[in-house]
Amino acid sequence: MAGTPDLRPAGAVGGAPLGTPARRILLVDADAFFVAVARQVDPEGAGRARLLIVGGSPDSRGVVCSASYETRAFGVRSAMPMARAVRLCPQAMVVPVPRRECHERSRAIADVLARFAPVIQASSIDEWYLDLSGTEALFGHEPLATTARRLRDAVRAATGLSVSIGGGTSRLVAKLAVEVAKPKPGTGADGVHVVAPGNEGAFMTRFALADLPFVGPRFQERLAKFGLRTVPDALAYDEASLVRLLGEREGRWLHERIRGVDASRVEPREEAKSVSREETFARDLHDDAAIERELLRLVERVGADLRGDRLRARTVTVKLKDADFVQRQAGRTLRQGVETDRAILQVARELLRRLRQARRVGARLVGVTLSQFDAPDAPRQLTLFDDDAPAPNEVAETERDRRLAQTVDAIRERFGRGAIGPARLLGD
Repeated sequence: MAGTPDLRPAGAVGGAPLGTPARRILLVDADAFFVAVARQVDPEGAGRARLLIVGGSPDSRGVVCSASYETRAFGVRSAMPMARAVRLCPQAMVVPVPRRECHERSRAIADVLARFAPVIQASSIDEWYLDLSGTEALFGHEPLATTARRLRDAVRAATGLSVSIGGGTSRLVAKLAVEVAKPKPGTGADGVHVVAPGNEGAFMTRFALADLPFVGPRFQERLAKFGLRTVPDALAYDEASLVRLLGEREGRWLHERIRGVDASRVEPREEAKSVSREETFARDLHDDAAIERELLRLVERVGADLRGDRLRARTVTVKLKDADFVQRQAGRTLRQGVETDRAILQVARELLRRLRQARRVGARLVGVTLSQFDAPDAPRQLTLFDDDAPAPNEVAETERDRRLAQTVDAIRERFGRGAIGPARLLGD
């Protein structure tokens, strides 16, 4: 054990080699993103509800996507079963996730961030890492916290949404700092918290080891056996002691993280490789026609997502979770990408029927995933025949289909999703 722990980053600032300028990393996290978007989409309904849960219907067997800060005070949390959330806060309003609008708002925020940072990594739909290292002169050598506040104001002006920003010399410090920055009730936080270079060690002492990314429940149990529950607990041990207790890899990793050292880089992620929609039913469905109706509803939504991202998909996959929780899926890859609901449904219905024929039990969940994307302007294979006469077993998608789908999207964009839809879903 060490007598007095060294709270400075060991041999580096935020993982940078000695003698190099400190990195300038920000993490931008949209505040209660799904709740905020739901309120924007429905200002007279969700917009007026102080207690709001986003994620489905009160009687569904799905999970909570997000909840307002006021609702969280009742114990409601993301990923909690909806039935439990409603029991904890029965007076809360429950609304579905406005997925298309969430993707649109996410892209709008990313567009603002691109005006400030040369390197951006989307960690999720509502969270982005920014690396502003080397941009000091561009911002007149202003403090990083000042840049973060200007960025926060720019996002609000462009989107009407609030973000919290954490900053420091590493992704780890920025990740923990954004939690401190969030303006949760009673915290007095103002939305920005930046840890200055050299202060990483002192900043880390406020956290439990469970707060560190990648310290999961099993690792927490191992640490607790040695009386290690907080960062100060672990700081009482030098590196050699932690290695003896935890092994070479975990010991060295923890020794660095509790000092705020994290050399991982901010790197732009690849484009999404799939889009998907799924629905957990309030009651198991046994009737094939009823399941196909739900499949049609999902195809409408995932098709709109696909067209909203200006993509075509060559692979369609249908997932089915049976009443006994057995999960199965079937997929088909086409010669050319498709983008219309009619073409997607043609494939999805065939796959669903194949799954149902293989095992006839109640269905608890159905899902549709589209992958292997082409851009809409990618060249299409020409044939000697009319568009309406596809090759055997090939899926037909005509230019008329595409124009019709785009028209329907435009109507729903202006008047709402319920403004137009298939006759089979009328009355739902």
